[in-house]
Amino acid sequence: MSTAVEANKVSCRSTLQNLMSVSTPEPSSLPQVNSPGKSTAVIGVDEAAALSSLLPHRRVVIEPRKGWNPVDFRELWQYRELLYFLIWKDLKVRYKQAVFGIAWVVMQPLVLTVTFTLFLGKLARVPSSGGPYALFALSGLVIWTFFSGALTSSSISLTSNAHLITKVYFPRAIIPLAAIGARFIDFIISFIILVALVIYYQIPITRSILLLPVPLAVALLLLTGLGLLLSAINVKYRDIGVAIPLLIQVWMFLSPIIYPVSLVPARYRIYYALNPLVGIIESFRAAVLSQAWDGPALAIASAISLLILIISVSVFRRMEAVFADNV
Repeated sequence: MSTAVEANKVSCRSTLQNLMSVSTPEPSSLPQVNSPGKSTAVIGVDEAAALSSLLPHRRVVIEPRKGWNPVDFRELWQYRELLYFLIWKDLKVRYKQAVFGIAWVVMQPLVLTVTFTLFLGKLARVPSSGGPYALFALSGLVIWTFFSGALTSSSISLTSNAHLITKVYFPRAIIPLAAIGARFIDFIISFIILVALVIYYQIPITRSILLLPVPLAVALLLLTGLGLLLSAINVKYRDIGVAIPLLIQVWMFLSPIIYPVSLVPARYRIYYALNPLVGIIESFRAAVLSQAWDGPALAIASAISLLILIISVSVFRRMEAVFADNV
């Protein structure tokens, strides 16, 4: 790059620092600016805008870095207030004009529990690992309702918030994270009802309840990965929004929500455990109902969830630059 351009770039940096009183970002975290016929320089987004105004005859192109491009957690933390606002907005929009309001959070798993208890617990006599079938079903439906709702909301979150994406910059990952966060609030309310039912059936609450954050953390890892991946793909291919409800219906019957893992033949259980929800739901149920833990299934679920998250972050960051053009 020529000496004049370098001098202008230094001038831009000093001016921005004096006027905005912010520190210049580290070079490793800055996008690249390509100038046709010249070498590549690394500057910040604000500096690129100032440089464009000072050099009107040059085209400044802001591009993502090549290779592995992890999430900037420091940037996400700086926008945490926006995350809280989007979570509150999601809850307010969903329940503001609903007659029953937030009571729907409790009614959905309870109605399903009553239905499955009558037809599967009473008529089909599906085993329930030695406890009441209603409690067995509700413990699976509470975590499943949270998972399915969060997956549906997060997968269409970017297209649902197109008006935000096209008007102002902020970390795009906040939108699917906010959708998951809003559903987690619903989960907390449903979990309180589950604990009340555990007390009603006089199921002893042991120290295993302290391990409850483990399957919840794995579920959040899986949801974050799938939410980022599906929301990014849905921006370009709207088939995702149509396919997700079908996927969720099939996934429900492939997971031990309304039936125990013991119904699956022993020789197939290792393959059955490749479904990460198997380890998550079984561990969640074991923590709440003081049952035996299936450690290998939870370990498989953790590994698969982490792998999905790593892949999803890479895909999301690569597609993030064109969200505003496609939504």
